Amino acid sequence: MASIFSRIVAGEIPCYKVAENDKFFAFLDIAPLAKGHTLVIPKREVDYFYDLEDEELQGMIVFAKEIAKKIKATTQCTKVATVVLGLEVAHAHIHLVPMNTEKDVDFSREKLKLTPEEFAEIAASLQ
Repeated sequence: MASIFSRIVAGEIPCYKVAENDKFFAFLDIAPLAKGHTLVIPKREVDYFYDLEDEELQGMIVFAKEIAKKIKATTQCTKVATVVLGLEVAHAHIHLVPMNTEKDVDFSREKLKLTPEEFAEIAASLQ
């Protein structure tokens, strides 16, 4: 069975898309730590980040870098944290989280609750 992320890429599940190319896809996290919190995934379903082929891993980082630049410019954060974390979805992914302090990247804290309009506005600002 395809992961939820593969189903998002296939258009079976809606998302707030930020960017896409032939190999990678980026969309807003639906339980964000901050406005602009984005997930970057390979379109090819691979469970573990370090099981990606070297070329895929390099491409994914370069793809994420361009999105991180947009996040930083749009949110005016100090830096964009790049976090590889998560066991709940069996599909390799990177979290790009706008941050001003290290506490901004505490995944145990309460997530933001944004409206569909806020998500759409954020996604549009990052495209």
